[in-house]
Amino acid sequence: MRTRFTHLAGVVGSPEVLPLSPLKGAEMAALPVVRNAYVEVVDGTISAVGTMADCPLADDGWELRCCQGQWMLPGFIDSHTHLVFAAPRVTEFRMRLDGASYHDIAAAGGGILNSAAAIAQAEESVLLDALLARLETARSTGTVAAEIKSGYGLSLDAERKMLRVIQRARGLQPMPLWATFLALHALPKDRPRADFVADAVDRWLPQLADEGLVDFVDVFCEANYFTADDLLRLAEAAAKRGIELKSHVNQFQSVGGIQASVAAKARSVDHLEVLSDADLDALVGAWGTGYGPMPVALPHCSLFLNIPYTPGRQIIDAGLPLALASDCNPGSAPSSDLRMAWSLATHQMKLRVDEGLAALTANAAFAVNAHQRMGRIQPGMDAHVLLTQPMPDYAELPYFTSENRIAQTLIYGR
Repeated sequence: MRTRFTHLAGVVGSPEVLPLSPLKGAEMAALPVVRNAYVEVVDGTISAVGTMADCPLADDGWELRCCQGQWMLPGFIDSHTHLVFAAPRVTEFRMRLDGASYHDIAAAGGGILNSAAAIAQAEESVLLDALLARLETARSTGTVAAEIKSGYGLSLDAERKMLRVIQRARGLQPMPLWATFLALHALPKDRPRADFVADAVDRWLPQLADEGLVDFVDVFCEANYFTADDLLRLAEAAAKRGIELKSHVNQFQSVGGIQASVAAKARSVDHLEVLSDADLDALVGAWGTGYGPMPVALPHCSLFLNIPYTPGRQIIDAGLPLALASDCNPGSAPSSDLRMAWSLATHQMKLRVDEGLAALTANAAFAVNAHQRMGRIQPGMDAHVLLTQPMPDYAELPYFTSENRIAQTLIYGR
């Protein structure tokens, strides 16, 4: 299939093959742009980008699409989601509005344990149908690829059920998906932490990895949940199977998770609403000697829980890269809308327009180790792109806080 998109107002991309390393510091605000542009896609891969002055005139075998006044942008990559769940947690929403804290709800048997109980009872087919519907909703607001975590299982059978749902979804819709094993998400009642960690790391992970169900591992490294030592133990077990670590760290407190993630050569460190000088120094040091963990901010969570936003401006000004993700889950971030995450990042985290876009695309691709094939518009990359409605400046996408001005999301050019 050969498609030529013509008369675009502009493309956030390059006619040349540029380096595919993450964008750091000032690089995030300097994305390449081609105005009055065309783009060619052959069998799902971008083959050419250029100005209309250089656009081929022959239409031999090409499907021609006139995109007068529209912008083409790289599609959004959601590197942190919990999209497999059985039901929303609206009752807890009411509790929180009545004054209960995140920790109060968890202590009362709500939170992650609530979702785990629902997963244990749910049929796999029901979970699959719900996931497919959520993926279509995410696609409507620009998402072209997604990482999805387990972690509402908290037993071998339930964790396997969640990971199998993700695996089955890969074959039923076009969006690239990655499955992350997150058994170390919460501690089941009446389970000593050491025993539960030993089960999850030493028994469950090897079985599920051998079944081909695990692309990444993750851990909620936080006070009253799991420790930096637990993180290192999980990372070591996963590394023996060639599986990388992604870690939940510094959502409420700084407990050494960033330093442990750096030591474990984690692929990403996600949340970071709390960031000490020592934490920032650890990230700067890691990136100063090569690639470090990608910092990932989750602004929907800050909005919903009314907690501080990740200090994205500080992270970028320190010369670091930054990614954005939705954290879509039923308890603390019930939205998959990455266009809105971009808006929150500009309005609340003080990112510039292009910094937010870089965080959703090139840097988000690095957070799932897919930066060699997606996250940018240039020859050789997969054609995971979005088309805006006609507009003079693609800054309208984050400028409008609630209006979706994305006209179409294309995966492999379709």
